[in-house]
Amino acid sequence: MVRPTSVHILDTTLRDGLQIEDAIVPTDDKVALAEKLIAAGLKEIEVGSFVNPKKVPQMADTDQVLRRLQPYEDQGIEFFTLVFNLKGAQRAVEAGAKNVKLVLSASEGHSQANSDASIAKATERLLEAAAYVRDHGLRFDITTAVSFICPFDGITDADHLVEVLRPFVAAGAHAIGVADTIGNANPSLVRRNTSAVIEAFPDTPVGLHLHDTYNFGMANVIAALDLGISSFDSAMGGLGGCPFAPGAAGNIGTDDLVHLLHREGVATGVDVEALAEVRGPLTAAVGHDLTSSLSQIPAVPAAYHA
Repeated sequence: MVRPTSVHILDTTLRDGLQIEDAIVPTDDKVALAEKLIAAGLKEIEVGSFVNPKKVPQMADTDQVLRRLQPYEDQGIEFFTLVFNLKGAQRAVEAGAKNVKLVLSASEGHSQANSDASIAKATERLLEAAAYVRDHGLRFDITTAVSFICPFDGITDADHLVEVLRPFVAAGAHAIGVADTIGNANPSLVRRNTSAVIEAFPDTPVGLHLHDTYNFGMANVIAALDLGISSFDSAMGGLGGCPFAPGAAGNIGTDDLVHLLHREGVATGVDVEALAEVRGPLTAAVGHDLTSSLSQIPAVPAAYHA
């Protein structure tokens, strides 16, 4: 595989970054954070999820956030929301969403914890949601949680992962996301399972959603680049985590990811210095320090900028 010379970054700060926080960040603050991310050059932003607000109250205002940011679509900015069932799909359509991500667990243990359903039942629900958004002109992607390791069931078999994804590719998924939900994958495992997905679905773009529990996140990025992967999810400052996956730590930091890619000669379209302007208001919003490497140092040496 040839390494890409540029990549797409989907910033998930407003969704994955905030969904596990104790603080309920006000809508105005979420919009302001998104605007700073856009000003830094990010063109793909995950703004929230249409889920039960009683279970995930941090996402209760996703429709409001999306509506307030929609004028930026005229500038080529794409906004994404997560959907887990038909009701969520209906809410996404009502809010004017154009891109939705469907999320399915790749293990039975996590599927039960995350959606109170078996993989088969969750697949049935999500295919119904997929048909609904597709019929209403929306793009949908499919992301598999615990694509490498599950906190309940252990290592995810590559062939099993492919079969979990197959019905959604057949239903017209625009892209595939493979997620290291608990941040426990290592480069060899990333190569094995991601390669299986690429080979099974050569006509569907594949991206990675990585967490950084054991500091393997950036090593996994390098492994993915060597497979030709050109799409990554990340959250500013290393925020995030799955409420239904014990031991899950934050996402790889958007700031750290951009820094690494630029050091590797891979273009992102993101300005590192402008991105640093997000840290202050984000820290204030969540009420604690960030954990990304760049949030711990005063500045990135100018010679290392892309």
